[in-house]
Amino acid sequence: MKKSHSFALAIACAALLAGCGLAEVGATAAAEGSSAAEQAKQAKEMEAKVQKKIEEAQQAEAKAREAAEAASQ
Repeated sequence: MKKSHSFALAIACAALLAGCGLAEVGATAAAEGSSAAEQAKQAKEMEAKVQKKIEEAQQAEAKAREAAEAASQ
């Protein structure tokens, strides 16, 4: 009988929480957490792209410098 009482109590609590909107707050918080995680992932991807472009620019600049030094000799 204890299990059925605790189950009924859990159902009643869930109904009360859903009625007062607290369940929605929990769902919203979970969605926002997911959104923040997605934003962090996108920021890391953007950082990696920018870093790659910087490295490519540095390589192009080094090649241009080498070509200029070779032409001056």
